[in-house]
Amino acid sequence: MTGGEITVADLRAVPHFAADVADRVWRVWWKPKRVPLEHITDLVRENLGRGAVPVAFVAHRGPTFMGTASVIASDMEERPHFTPWVAAVWVDPPFRRQGIGGTIVGHAARAAFAAGSDTTYLCAVPAKRPFYRRLGWSLHEQDVGKHRLDVFTLKAI
Repeated sequence: MTGGEITVADLRAVPHFAADVADRVWRVWWKPKRVPLEHITDLVRENLGRGAVPVAFVAHRGPTFMGTASVIASDMEERPHFTPWVAAVWVDPPFRRQGIGGTIVGHAARAAFAAGSDTTYLCAVPAKRPFYRRLGWSLHEQDVGKHRLDVFTLKAI
């Protein structure tokens, strides 16, 4: 893909990307668990409300969806007292290794801080540890839950 600026927008400003967000989140995390796409579509629609959380961000170049990240109240049933979370971080494969993931995660973290939190959380598979550390996230816990995820924190500056 050539030309044009990459934009990161609140999904409320570009609601036509809601189906793309739902599709990617569903395919990666929920389809393998046999959760219906319609359920994820309903959850993504919650990002179109007026509240500070949940909120989703979309990276795009014009009409081309590139990636997404969200801020949600809770992303781990094992850690219900941690809130808010940056979650559902996804960059389409052709657009990886271009800084888009870090940019989207940064937008989401700033939104969490703007909503009043001084700490935000994120969980990921251990293979993503170097990526999140490069972005300034601190490893808080390892091997959490049945998926043995890492939990990271980021403090407001």
